[in-house]
Amino acid sequence: MYGFINTCLKSLVIERFGEETWEKLRLMAGVQETFMTYEIYDDVITLRLVQEACKMLDVSSEVVLKLFGEYFFSFCKMSGYDTMLRTLGGNLVEFIENLDALHSYLALSYEAMNAPSFRVERMDDGRILLHYYSDRKGLYHIVPGIIEAVAKDFFDSEVMMTILNQSEEDERTGKKEHVVFHMVQKEKLTKRKAQPRQKGSNEEIQAEKEDKEETMKRLKARYASLQLCPRKRSPWEIVRSIVKLGQGNLRQSFTPSYPKRLWIEEQAFCNAFPFHIVFDQDLVVKQTGVNIQKFVPGLQTAGIRLDEYFTIVHPEVIFNIKSIKKFINSQFVLKTRREMLQEIHQNQSTLKLRGQMMWMESLNCMIYLCSPKLRSLQELEERGLHLADIAQHDTTRDLILLNQQRLAEIELSNQLERKKEELRILSRNLEIEKQKSEKLLYAMLPTHVANQLKEGRRVEAGEFKVCTILFSDVVTFTNICAACEPIQIVNMLNAMYSRFDRLTNIHNVYKVETIGDAYMVVGGVPIPTDTHAERVANFALGMRIAGREVTSPITGEPIQIRVGLHTGSVLAGVVGEKMPRYCLFGDTVNTASRMESHGVPDHIHLSPFTYSVLKDKGMFEIAERGEIEVKGKGLMQTYFLLKNLQKSDEQIMGLVDGETCMYQEAPEDVMDVQNEVSPEDTDGGQKEEEKKEEEIDNQKNHTSLPSLCPGKISPSHLIQFDLSKKQWGISTLWTQICHLGKASLYTDSQCSSGSTASFAPTGCPLVMAGSRTTLGES
Repeated sequence: MYGFINTCLKSLVIERFGEETWEKLRLMAGVQETFMTYEIYDDVITLRLVQEACKMLDVSSEVVLKLFGEYFFSFCKMSGYDTMLRTLGGNLVEFIENLDALHSYLALSYEAMNAPSFRVERMDDGRILLHYYSDRKGLYHIVPGIIEAVAKDFFDSEVMMTILNQSEEDERTGKKEHVVFHMVQKEKLTKRKAQPRQKGSNEEIQAEKEDKEETMKRLKARYASLQLCPRKRSPWEIVRSIVKLGQGNLRQSFTPSYPKRLWIEEQAFCNAFPFHIVFDQDLVVKQTGVNIQKFVPGLQTAGIRLDEYFTIVHPEVIFNIKSIKKFINSQFVLKTRREMLQEIHQNQSTLKLRGQMMWMESLNCMIYLCSPKLRSLQELEERGLHLADIAQHDTTRDLILLNQQRLAEIELSNQLERKKEELRILSRNLEIEKQKSEKLLYAMLPTHVANQLKEGRRVEAGEFKVCTILFSDVVTFTNICAACEPIQIVNMLNAMYSRFDRLTNIHNVYKVETIGDAYMVVGGVPIPTDTHAERVANFALGMRIAGREVTSPITGEPIQIRVGLHTGSVLAGVVGEKMPRYCLFGDTVNTASRMESHGVPDHIHLSPFTYSVLKDKGMFEIAERGEIEVKGKGLMQTYFLLKNLQKSDEQIMGLVDGETCMYQEAPEDVMDVQNEVSPEDTDGGQKEEEKKEEEIDNQKNHTSLPSLCPGKISPSHLIQFDLSKKQWGISTLWTQICHLGKASLYTDSQCSSGSTASFAPTGCPLVMAGSRTTLGES
């Protein structure tokens, strides 16, 4: 079949069921995505599509094929064949009888087209039988869909078609499948419009009625005076000569007039119709045209049989009078036998004749009025013919010239379709490469930051009030590097980092960067979230499990990692132009790094800030490590994260529900990311209502230390922490607070065991609650 059929089937599926259904059907059938209109495809492709459509929709092939038949008629109209189809016949029977002629014409463009054949048989009892012949078995259910759609659209009628017989045709040499349909056509009753209610008096109505009758009488009198001899008449006169006025019924039908004798001599007839053959019921040739004798000289021999020199190409029937009479309404195509031609003509392409068979009852002979079947000037030349060999009244001349142009347009259309398909493939490949580039870009930068850079916009730095940062490294990594080959180190780090990268998707945390064996992750950046510490904690637990799956190239034992977490505020922005990176700045980064460097192998080290966020969630088991000396920070009370009390190791590793993210961002959070990192935040441009809410929250929960951001402490603010409720020493508090801004600590000797501790910027006098003593800088 040509690609036109498969394109129609694709269009049907997309229009009725959507693009996704077509893609699924195409993959199930294993066929290509697009089809070229004039390219030939194996019938198996169409049959597979139909079979898979039946399976997908869970319906019989009869339903699918009938639906395809209905849509095929509409698709042909949309493709520019509307006028051609409408002019095939004045009624449904004429339409069907001329389908073979239409297929013959289309074969000029679609040379390899193997169309079905149709024949209408009128029975003595008034029944109308439609005979369908095809080389393709099992597709006959398309016919009712097409015929019913044609009857409804063109002839405003309904058709009921039932199958009477299905067999193989004995009289045909091809198109073995023969299906007989009983066709019943019912005209639709057109609803008469309601007559408007007459208004006025009875006298006016009666006068109007008499006026109409008088007008009708004058028209009838004029009609009766029309001459009966044929002459050029106006359209109105023609209508009046056919339709009986006032009743709308046919008054008379056309009756042809024949001469008593044929007023043409034999020689003139053979010259006027240079391609014609007259033969009797035994196929003995009685008369031929002059040009057909020229190209088939054997026809000049008396008593030869037509089937000795020709074979029937269409319709594919047995070459005898009975079969020809049965299909006499079909267009017949005959082809010369090569072996019967002269030697000089045997190297040329065989001559094909196309024409009409007419049975002459009085002579008991059949006349075949035909013309050479040619598609182009090239075929005309290949067969040794010239336009002068074709009678001037024969439209074959015009058909060849017009079809020559048509073939050129088809070739141009083919080239355009091929170029379009190449562009589509290139566009798809380009989109794939674009996705790869974007995937790499999004792996290096946050999505919204990458999008701004792609659009050529400048990415402003911003402040994040609270986030949780994680650092990890490999224990004794320096010793491993000294004792191994570089490729072994690369393979080890790649195996470890690949597992960590997968966990970032599971827990929805942002990977900042890797430096050697150090792996840096942040939660709450670049998209602020309340679960930042929880996400990073679960990620850290997953890191510890994943690290045990990677072995050391020296010992072959699982490697050990150290992990450190800290919560605080950071500044974030894009640094660099050649290889831009999204970097975090602030003392929170340094403190998180200190938690990792002061950690213990195979342990997750928490700062007191992160501990304060996690401990109230009730889902983690945390052990106290105690006070340790942290470089640059002094004494700090730190903790170890042991495990998640609510989630199993499989859930943390994403092995239960696949690699589905455990945390989903609210749409408004994602949309407001740009606002969260806007310069207004860095300038302290927060609304007064938000400030008041923060102050109220801080008073309710004195452990909200991350709200103390650099530059936020002013002499007009006094921040107090109730140490009696929090088991923190004053040194620990001071260590966590002092890096947020140059500040002074005011306290007395009793502060560590009770009362309150107060902090303010250096130089701001502060009176201690309960003692009016102002102390110096700590």
